[in-house]
Amino acid sequence: MVEQDAVEHSLYYILNMVTKRTYADRREYNIKAVAKRRRKIRLMAINLLGGKCSRCGYNRCSAALDFHHTDEDQKSFGLSERGMTRSWEKTKKEVYKCILLCANCHREIHVEQSQPLTVMSSENGVNSRKPKP
Repeated sequence: MVEQDAVEHSLYYILNMVTKRTYADRREYNIKAVAKRRRKIRLMAINLLGGKCSRCGYNRCSAALDFHHTDEDQKSFGLSERGMTRSWEKTKKEVYKCILLCANCHREIHVEQSQPLTVMSSENGVNSRKPKP
């Protein structure tokens, strides 16, 4: 009887080890699930702020929209692509501290904060569509 119990216990143990899932077994699924959730939270945050650049109205590509903290002292965490891992409630509180800007307007604001903005003339070819002679 003792021997039979030991065999049953061993058999039970082996079956559970075979069917028990580990992180390695589910790694790809977990990676995809986290990426999907980050995209979802980011789109929710973009929609919360109106879905377009607050300066120029750009709204064609959500990847080109950035969150700009209006007061750096109030910033608890960044809202970059990799920062969307917190709960929606924490993310929402942080989003309300920001304005939504397209990448170009966001860069211009940071340049304006650090130095006066200089406009380059079309004579040097920066804003010109004509080929240089």
